[in-house]
Amino acid sequence: MKHFIITVAFFILIWPLACCSVTPSKSTIIEQEITVEEETEEELPLILPPPGGPMPVSVFAEIWAYVVADREAALTRGLPLSDIGYFGAEIDSYGKLTDVPNRRNVSFGGRVHMVVACNGRALTHFTLMPGGRERRELIADLLAAAKNYDGLQIDFENVPARDREAYFSFLRELRAGLPTDKMFTVALRAYTRKLPDAVYDYDIVAPIVDRILVMAYDEHWSGSKPGSIASLKWCRDVAEYSLSAIGKEKLIMGLPFYGRAWGNQNPSRALIYSTIEGIIKEHNITEIGREEGIPVFDYDVNVSVKLYYEDEYSLSARMEMYKSMNVAAIGFWRLGQETPAFWPIIQLETADY
Repeated sequence: MKHFIITVAFFILIWPLACCSVTPSKSTIIEQEITVEEETEEELPLILPPPGGPMPVSVFAEIWAYVVADREAALTRGLPLSDIGYFGAEIDSYGKLTDVPNRRNVSFGGRVHMVVACNGRALTHFTLMPGGRERRELIADLLAAAKNYDGLQIDFENVPARDREAYFSFLRELRAGLPTDKMFTVALRAYTRKLPDAVYDYDIVAPIVDRILVMAYDEHWSGSKPGSIASLKWCRDVAEYSLSAIGKEKLIMGLPFYGRAWGNQNPSRALIYSTIEGIIKEHNITEIGREEGIPVFDYDVNVSVKLYYEDEYSLSARMEMYKSMNVAAIGFWRLGQETPAFWPIIQLETADY
């Protein structure tokens, strides 16, 4: 890699921003529900302090963060957190609950929630099928596993459109089975407006659960054009709609700690013979070896890479924007990916957890 271009997210944000498109959450999305919001003259501009100056301490009533199993060391003492989402439980190919983390592996004085993910589209359809033995047994297993936790969070990010009603009834069954002292939460895709027949309809889900973590990240993802993981204008639109549809009391606005890079080309691909001949000619390949009779050669290409990421300034700007909008709770994906310079600029409103 001979040309490496790094574009810092917060630096870009101080320049006028173009219109943003809404895209799904952190997982690889097969079915996409994309909303395009056109910028209007009435839209308020972003007003950001210049980078490099002092940053305010952002205070929230609840601060959530995800911890991944086998990476519990990322949860260090003294972090201003009220809740931990313990990530690792999944659904196997037979619809059974698997890889449930051991609650004892997390040393934390606040609430710890078991997070269960199901990202495969076909597997999700299979799991949610009403009346099926797999669904019935999965619900029983989830309720049993949640006994060791303060709450249960469902993170099903590829629910097919035809299964939206099955998804809602699945959530209702879990809510009915959980004891009243257990929190029931979901992580949902970010929207900027109400979509007809949306799979993750905030209006329907909100009455069922105690909290909704809106995954306001992956505005741009690995398969999209390069761009911020979560631009401020897009986040503002997501927060405005989420507050109106979910309400301040149940909303957790998700923030990213990670970055993402895009290259202008990816040489990893299958090639037909005529294309290989073209590469040999274009790159003037003269040395072609053989490994057990198979021809092989090496050549170099220049790749230009653009990288967007989060630092303490960009995170502060996003948090202060949410505070100005009356957002009470935020959550981070995930611990271990952040800059250490972030933690001095965030604080819990109360420590009574």
